[in-house]
This record gives sequence, structure tokens and C-alpha cells, in this order.
Amino acid sequence: MTIKPRTIGELREAGYTPLAVKEELERNLIKAMQSGEELFPGIQGFGETVIPQIINAILSHHDIVLLGEKGQAKTRIMRALIRFLDDEIPVIAGCEINDSPFEPICQSCKSKIAEHGEIVEIEWLQRDKRYGERLSPGTKIADLIGDLDPAKVAGGAPLASENALSFGLIPRMNRGIFAINELPDLEYLIQVSLFNILEERDVQIRGYPIRFPLDVALIFSANPDEYSRSGKIISQLKDRIGAEIKTHYPLSRDVGIKIIEQEAKVDVGEAHSLKVPLFMKEIVEQITIEARSSPYVNQKSGVSARLSITNYETLVANSRRRSITLGEKIVCPRISDINYLYTSSSGKIELDPFREESLSEHQVIGRVIESAIEKVFLERFEGAALDEMSVGVSGGKNIEVGDMVPSVDYKKIISDFTQLWEPVHELGGDEGDEVRASALEFVLEGLYLSGRLSRKKIGEMASYRGKA
Repeated sequence: MTIKPRTIGELREAGYTPLAVKEELERNLIKAMQSGEELFPGIQGFGETVIPQIINAILSHHDIVLLGEKGQAKTRIMRALIRFLDDEIPVIAGCEINDSPFEPICQSCKSKIAEHGEIVEIEWLQRDKRYGERLSPGTKIADLIGDLDPAKVAGGAPLASENALSFGLIPRMNRGIFAINELPDLEYLIQVSLFNILEERDVQIRGYPIRFPLDVALIFSANPDEYSRSGKIISQLKDRIGAEIKTHYPLSRDVGIKIIEQEAKVDVGEAHSLKVPLFMKEIVEQITIEARSSPYVNQKSGVSARLSITNYETLVANSRRRSITLGEKIVCPRISDINYLYTSSSGKIELDPFREESLSEHQVIGRVIESAIEKVFLERFEGAALDEMSVGVSGGKNIEVGDMVPSVDYKKIISDFTQLWEPVHELGGDEGDEVRASALEFVLEGLYLSGRLSRKKIGEMASYRGKA
């Protein structure tokens, strides 16, 4: 086991060469690229758009602002940069601002080295301790930069000396990464205080002649509409940020489904197994896609991927509730489970205040859900197939389904309406009673939404019948 240096002298003898934090990020990024590692694990859909721009910014030693609506992985990208820091770096022991043993910037460390020289002790700072983050609303200059400490001043420390200061978050992240979320929400005075950090890499506190040449990489996030709105961001601050990178929502439904599968927390327990048909996953993601283009939804606010994730979790939860109640072994979501997505969708869709038609949030969610189901259905069935299915259920007999109808009961519906067997089979209906029930409900709802069946809802039950 290698013994790490414990003093400045031992560190020097070991041949340690310090790097500026942006040089460190660059070096470790290049190593990861050359080894073929996945650079940003768990971040889906940005491989050909956002990530190349981030790489360029790191190679250029630029500070970064990520522009995107809510739920576009901005915070995750910020935190992912930690992996490009060294595992640990040496700092002067006890220093509040992580001073370099070879290039200290605070007076306390300089004095310590002047008095004790090479025997000054060092400690090793883990990389996860070198990342700091702050949400803008409510932030004060003292929080980010620092302020005079009344207790230290009362104790006799001169006002114009470092000994009178209480350091803020950014100085404490010296030799690390500091992230600020929702940059436009920062007060103007704080934006002004960031000028020197971005350009000169130093801070000034309370107008006193105390300056620290900080070594820090800054990354910000902002809503693009807020960022570009006149007066929200001081133009000089924008000018000092090296890279402006726009994030985006998944460019395809398949990517959205990958995010759902990665992020959703679903556990059906040891007594059950989970089987979610592809068309149900597609519907969940399509609901979010439809919301992102709905004229009733405020598109400037955006619709987060969290809508898909929580809807999927709710869908599985309700189908699990059915399995537990009815004693079924397989948890398989159906269309009738979608009735419960109103609770997980509420609060995640901001209505457009200027919409032409005055609809409630509940009504907008309902329209978005129906549009998603119809779109996924019509991607699978069209024309003659739809006509044949609708003719097959035009005998005037009602077909009743619901989230608490046992899956085995759907077998009789198929036997009574044989024309439905083929589309149900295409959807995986031969994979068991639970999948058959899910496929049949999808076909019936799709026929209703495409205008080929009528539907009457009674509580949580739905009754379908052919049109006269």
C-alpha cells in the first residue's frame, strides 16, 4: 500500500505537479475519450447534440451555461462533470478555501508556510467534495462570495484583512466546480459580483481591497426564455460565459422510453412478475410528447421527463394493486389503469394562460391522454383492418372492461368477438391472460378514439359497443 505524502516537503519529493482545475478536467476527459469510456453515463439522447458541445467547452477551458426547459438533465450534466476531476488532490490542512500547497492564495496559508516551510501538513480532498451547487432564488452575495464576520471583527480582526471574512460558497469551491441553477433568478448585484470571477478569476468582498485569484470552473443553468428576456441577465455577464449550450427533450419516443426504464422506480415484489407491453410504454411517453405540443400547455415552461416517469410508476402501481386484490401473479398495465394518471400528471403541466379555449387542467390532461392513445393505436392499425375490427363488434352487444375485471374474463370476450383475436394476437395477446386483457383494452379504446365504436363510462368501468 502506497503511503501518501503528508507534508509539503513530502509532496514535493514525490514529484507532484499541480494543475489548474480546467486543465485537470481537460486531461481526465481526454483519458476517458481515448479509453472509449461512456462520458456521461445515464444521460440519454444527447450523444450527437449536447455532449459534443460540452466536450468542446471543456477542451476550450470555458465556463458553461446550459439552456433548457425543466427536466432536460441540466443538473445531471452538471453533477456528471465531477467524474473528470482527479480522485483526490492535496490541499493545505485546515484551509477553508482548499489552498494549493505550492501556490497558496490566502494569507493564513502563506503565513503558515513562511513560518513552518516544508513541514506544513497537507490533507487529501476527495473529488466529490470539490463540487458545489446553489439554486438562485433567495441567494445573497454573502452566500456565494462571502461577507465580513461580525464575530471576527468584534474579536479584533481589522476590517480590511482576510481574518475578518466569512467565505461564501464559491471561494470554498476553490480548485473545484461550482454550479448555479436558474441563473436569471440571481439578483443584479450578485450578477455583477460574478464579473470578476468569470473574467479575472478573483473575488472582491464588500468593496475592501481583498482579492483572491480563485481557480474554479463555473457552470450555470437557465430557462432559455428567461435567459434571453431583456433585463433578466446583465449583458456583460452573458459576454463572460464561454459556452452557451442548449439542451432539449428526447428527439424520439424510443429515447424517452429508455429514460423511463432507467429512471422509474418500480418494484412489484417477489410474489409477482412485471410485464409491460411495448404499446403501453409508448402511450406513457406519447402522453408527454403530446403535452409538449399541446396548444393548451405553456410551452415556454416545458414538460419535464418526470411526467413520463411518474405516470409509468403510477400505471405499474395500479396494475400491481389489481394483481394483489385479484390474486394474479403477473402485473401487466392496461388502458383502464390510465384513469389513475390524472393524479401523477397534475402539477406537471402548466396551462397556457392565453389559450383560446378555457379548459381545466383535468380536461387538458384528458385530451392529451386520448390523443396519445389514438396516435399509438393508429401507428399499428389502419384502413381495412380498422373496418374489419369495428364490423366484428357491431352486433349490438356491449363489451365491458375495467381495471378490476379479472384478466381471465377477457378470454370470453375474445371468444364472443372473434374478429378481435387477430389484432390482440399481434399485440402479444398469446403471452398470457394479463397481456391479452391489456391488448384487448387497447384495441377497444383505439377503435373508440378513431370513431368506430361508442363508449360509455360508469365509474371505473367502460362499456363499448358498435355504432349503429
